[in-house]
Amino acid sequence: MRINEDAQAIGLLEVTDVSGQKAATVTDIEPDVTVGELIDGLLGELKLTRSDPNGRPLTYHARLEREGRHLHASERLGGSVQHGDQLVLQPNIDAG
Repeated sequence: MRINEDAQAIGLLEVTDVSGQKAATVTDIEPDVTVGELIDGLLGELKLTRSDPNGRPLTYHARLEREGRHLHASERLGGSVQHGDQLVLQPNIDAG
């Protein structure tokens, strides 16, 4: 992806899993990257499981701590997050 010449890269994001035990620091993120792309890229790095105990695929959401809300997978990071923000990745759990 290319950075729009008018847009600045997001310098730093802190990302953890919901337990807080797994963490990653992401730097120099292009603003046109979507939240979904960021999550997909971090699942392996954080060693988060991609399926539940029954083998069904898990979908992860990112919670932006500064605003106390979940970000949509299609949101562009440049319009949603700021330097130094903290994101918490949590699986979407469907009740049986």
